[in-house]
Amino acid sequence: MSNFDILLDIMNFVECHDEPIHIPGYVQSFGYLIGIDKASLTITFFSENITDIFPLENSNELFGKKLSQFPDVFQNVIDSEIFQDAGFLERRENETYFDKIFIGENQYHFSVFRANNYIFLEFEAVSKNFQKRITNKYDNFYIVDNDQEIWDQLLNTLFNIINYDRVMVYKFMNDGSGKVIAEKTNNHLESYLGLHYPEHDIPRQARELYKKKRKRIFSNVHSEPVRILSRTETDIDLTFAASRAMSPIHGQYIKNSGASSSFSISIIIDDKLWGLVTCQNSEAKHIDLEDRVQAGIFTVLASNAYSSFKAKKELGYRLDLNEKLSYLKSEFLKHGTLFDSLDANKCDLRSIPKADGLAIISDNEIVTDGITPEKEIINNIIDWAYQNISENVFISNSFLKDYGKELNLSSESAGIIIYFIERSKKEILIWFRKEFDEHINWAGNPEKKIDVFSKDGIETQFVSPRQSFEVFTENIRGNSKRWGSKNVIAVNLIRDLVLETSHKQYITIKKLNDQLKKVNEELDSFSYTISHDLGTPLTVMKLNAQMLLKSFGETSDKNRNKINSIIDEIDSMAEMMQNVLQLSRAKHSEIQLENIETNPTIQKITENAKMTYDTQKSIVVIKECPEVLADKTMLHQVFLNIINNAVKYSSDQEQPIIEIEGTEQGDKIIYRIKDNGIGIPEENKHKMFKIFNRMDNAKKFKGNGVGLSIVHRIMNRLGGNVDYESSNEGTCFILTFQKPKFVKL
Repeated sequence: MSNFDILLDIMNFVECHDEPIHIPGYVQSFGYLIGIDKASLTITFFSENITDIFPLENSNELFGKKLSQFPDVFQNVIDSEIFQDAGFLERRENETYFDKIFIGENQYHFSVFRANNYIFLEFEAVSKNFQKRITNKYDNFYIVDNDQEIWDQLLNTLFNIINYDRVMVYKFMNDGSGKVIAEKTNNHLESYLGLHYPEHDIPRQARELYKKKRKRIFSNVHSEPVRILSRTETDIDLTFAASRAMSPIHGQYIKNSGASSSFSISIIIDDKLWGLVTCQNSEAKHIDLEDRVQAGIFTVLASNAYSSFKAKKELGYRLDLNEKLSYLKSEFLKHGTLFDSLDANKCDLRSIPKADGLAIISDNEIVTDGITPEKEIINNIIDWAYQNISENVFISNSFLKDYGKELNLSSESAGIIIYFIERSKKEILIWFRKEFDEHINWAGNPEKKIDVFSKDGIETQFVSPRQSFEVFTENIRGNSKRWGSKNVIAVNLIRDLVLETSHKQYITIKKLNDQLKKVNEELDSFSYTISHDLGTPLTVMKLNAQMLLKSFGETSDKNRNKINSIIDEIDSMAEMMQNVLQLSRAKHSEIQLENIETNPTIQKITENAKMTYDTQKSIVVIKECPEVLADKTMLHQVFLNIINNAVKYSSDQEQPIIEIEGTEQGDKIIYRIKDNGIGIPEENKHKMFKIFNRMDNAKKFKGNGVGLSIVHRIMNRLGGNVDYESSNEGTCFILTFQKPKFVKL
């Protein structure tokens, strides 16, 4: 049967992953195979060429017989050191044992292993390699300065052992594709260094075999394979057979690349198939078994050296990272809240995982550092994350490519890491990497090609090996530079730091809150005490001062001014005490929500305010005043403070104007009280609603800085909100109330 016929028989599938390459039913022409049933020790299968080395008239006479029944034929095999070991049958499966024996006048490598209830006996002729130049310094791999030197040194060593035209180190990527990262040639071949190969060039089941059988030789792609003759009904698993015939697709692939022989050695690191040493020769050339074994030993040494080198670098990286995180930990604990800790250290948090940008989200607040998308896009990403991510950490190198149109993403968010600190509080960290304009050079067009052939009137699809290996450049858009294992480690350690710090801050804050609660209770009690107990002395002081003022008559203006000043200060102290009491009541007093008409209250407060601040020139425009859901007493207090402030702080204007209007917006009622007064400086906005804080430009106006604190506290208790807009042309306070409930008649 020709190689092409075999190709047609086997390639009745579309996916490379479907090809049963471990049971080809053939061996290569350099090898000779005998299979013995482990239980009966009788011959069950053998390669058709076995009679080329053993003097047998009819190979069929072997079936069902033991080797010992053919002493003249197999005596040297029986006398081998392998079979002299009485415990051979108890040794580990799939482990190969080697010996050299003479068959006739020729010497052969004799290999034996057990697998799947069979004992496999393989033979191949010993061939001398007179060109081999090899050093016996096996420790050279451990004295190099970088990982590239390790692979270059390995290739220099192997090049002198096997004498092939090209030797390469081929590294597997995460997606199963590969890249040539090191190469040595005889200088007559075009270089493959840096070229990428698609995943289907070495499909999944081939990669699995490379993990099990770590040295594979394809001596001559142009030679016909040798059939295995068998009396069993099942296919023979040749996974561990050195002479196993190659996949017809693989054979055609090698031919298309211009090679006639290939040899590969698996690079295993951390028990994973990291890559391959791949060797090619333009002419058919067999590599002796001893040379293949030696090449495998050097590859293992290089793999171990690489693993040791990477572990050393990893240790250095971890030590440096731990030092940075220890510093961050100390910095975190300087702040009272997690958000403040993150904000204060955002630059370090961004740089440790080597991100281009960082967004810190807490509730509806977003703080950024570095190169990040607009906040609108960040909000799109947050909404998407809540709907689509269940795990606490999400990582993507192709976020722009995968979700760019859906989320209206920009180039700053091509790569992304999302870490949910606390979902319920909307506390999130998002690291960004910008788009990386990547060009990948493939060894030929990476697209899989499917052909059709017809046999006996039946058309069958099959994978067609690539015909060309010319450089094919692909532009990759929508991706960032890949988040590597170190970046992921950094994010995980930051996560641990955040969890540890937030827990400590929680304990600290809880203690402070307990202390603050106790202090607040004492302060509330004190507020009632000073308002009640000091009220009477102040009243007595004021009455005495007024009586003293009358006693001076009209004779002494200087003394009268001093007494009037004392009376004014007593009034200010009484007002402050009353405000403190109102602030305390706004926090604790019972509230009764009801539908309230606001217009009468606003009208009365407005007239009183104009008289209080003696500014009848003020124009107060009262527009629509819809009902609100509120507590009557507290509502009066809110409007009293806001309208009084509007009249007071605009009283110096040539024409003071105050506008009051309420509007309905959904389930809310919004009141806007606007004046053309002094406005609120930008630098004072952060302390607007804090008690006893007055604006820098309000010192000439009478007040004590309590009123807006009362308003803020009352609006929170009413389930509403107070906010403001301000400029040099005045201030507009915005009061948000609940919409009244309908009353059934």
